[in-house]
Amino acid sequence: MGAEQREGGTWAGRTPRRTMAYAVCGVVLLAGCASMPDSGDLRNVESTPRQDTQVRVFAMPPRDDAPPAEIVQGFLEALTSDDPGYSTARQYLTDRAARAWEPERSTTVLADGPATEADPAGSREGGDDFSFVLTGTRVATVDAQQSYAPASGGYGQPVHLTRDKKTGQWRIDVLPAGVVMGKSDFQRNYVAVNKYYFASNTRADDSGQPMAVADPVYVRERVDPMTQMVRSVLTGPTSWLRPVVRSSFPTGTALPKGVDALTPDDQNKVTVPLNDKAAHIGQDKCEEMAAQLLFSLQSLTPTVDEIALRAGGTQLCSVNEERAAAVAARGSQSSPGYLYFIDGQHRLVRMASGSGDTKAEPVPGAFGEGAKALRSVAVAHDEHSAAGVALDGRTLYVASTLSGNSLGTPVLESKGKTETDRLTTPSWDAHGNLWVADRDPAAPRLLLLEKGGGEPLKVLTPGLDGRINAVRVAADGVRIALVVDKGGKQSLLIGRIERGVGDGTQPAMSVQELRSATPELEKVTAMSWAGDSRLVVVGREAGGVEQVQYVQCDGSFPEAGTLPGLTEVRSIAASEDGDIPLFATSKDGLLWLPGGSGWRTLKETASVAFYPG
Repeated sequence: MGAEQREGGTWAGRTPRRTMAYAVCGVVLLAGCASMPDSGDLRNVESTPRQDTQVRVFAMPPRDDAPPAEIVQGFLEALTSDDPGYSTARQYLTDRAARAWEPERSTTVLADGPATEADPAGSREGGDDFSFVLTGTRVATVDAQQSYAPASGGYGQPVHLTRDKKTGQWRIDVLPAGVVMGKSDFQRNYVAVNKYYFASNTRADDSGQPMAVADPVYVRERVDPMTQMVRSVLTGPTSWLRPVVRSSFPTGTALPKGVDALTPDDQNKVTVPLNDKAAHIGQDKCEEMAAQLLFSLQSLTPTVDEIALRAGGTQLCSVNEERAAAVAARGSQSSPGYLYFIDGQHRLVRMASGSGDTKAEPVPGAFGEGAKALRSVAVAHDEHSAAGVALDGRTLYVASTLSGNSLGTPVLESKGKTETDRLTTPSWDAHGNLWVADRDPAAPRLLLLEKGGGEPLKVLTPGLDGRINAVRVAADGVRIALVVDKGGKQSLLIGRIERGVGDGTQPAMSVQELRSATPELEKVTAMSWAGDSRLVVVGREAGGVEQVQYVQCDGSFPEAGTLPGLTEVRSIAASEDGDIPLFATSKDGLLWLPGGSGWRTLKETASVAFYPG
């Protein structure tokens, strides 16, 4: 049998029955692949090697008289192709199954391609019925809203085939819901993007701008992703984010039927036609809608410079990057003025951000003067004030970074008996509110100090199982990252911040639906937001070594997730602005990571480094 020698029912060395289209200088070249084996069970569907983004993979239809094993194999491979409507995959199904199947309902991601085992109870190839079971280990699911969620445990779903009485051909009449594929095929087929909505009950600052909030989803990378993105934005936010955001698009707004693929023109402008639901909106609302789409499409392709909206046969409005920044605030639009760190004298010092100048200077005010030895500090987003925890972790102070005012009395004090049972590093949200956790075992609390002072408000954390070790609020003010310790395992959890009515004197604040952003890690030692939906994390897997890597807040890992290694990392500093370099502190002192190179050690002694937030 040559290269396709059959080994125990598995066809080794087989080539997937696909056609690949190569876009080379505008010419599409078709490369046909070898045909399938005639018979035999299938134990594993091998994952397709990751292709270049210019390579599109199209499935081959079933050949005449193909046996059940080949029909199942061909169907599973068709699921990983770039066929827009899965029309080829449907050819492997009976007419009734093809009409009922909803591939957009969900995507199940397995560690490897689905293994296919014949079911002895229904395997009569000589008759009119044949059954298989698809098995594997779950990694994740992507739901109908294109939202990613980590998953675990075994996967086992039946596939039943029947022989068509008229044609005599085998076809699948019972199959799993949605789509199933291996992790490498998922990474080749799908790309992580952010669609944007606006925080529903907060404003970015006193300017009255709404704050844009990223809603991460996955779209098929080579199946008209721009139109997919627009449809997804118009459909509305994912279920997890929906309670805290709003869309500026009127309910029912959609692309008109028959719309061709959306593409930028030669000026990098995308014109988006809308149905009549959007025909009578005002200018301000229209510009918010256009800003939502511009932010979203730039997440997919940064080359988009402008969005124009049309409805009722006329142009409603047009928004470019400059105008979108005036319409709405977004965390990744704001670049910090300084990197901050605590030096060897426990003072707050800073160096200019992104300038290449590594000369440090004390911050103006009490923290830079050394009025109180500091263990940790957070600087507000406007860089006008800072909150510092004393060296013993017991007291929290707030001071100006603009003047030499005296330190004053602490705004919060912990009663924990040891340093590790006291206050965490604080964090500021974009509205000037201060967040911190008290780790006192007798009274563990997540606390909010509005505008950095006043009576501390206890934030409810339903579902929290463990003790908070670290707190970091996203720039949008509606998501919070917590490092939580339970039984010696430190996990990174992302929660949704909800604001209620309260008792009339203080709002009722809570963190809802905590979910893991690092399901594969058993120890997280440091983290920081590093984009609108991305964080940089220092941690390790069970039995592994410590790594510095990027993670998405939905629990997925971007392709370029792992960064150059460090040892004994104490803190990591990242900005939502991805152009700002990373900094870290370790036993070697203060280090920075210039683009495209390894970590470099600076002269300054530093225990903790951070950007505003």
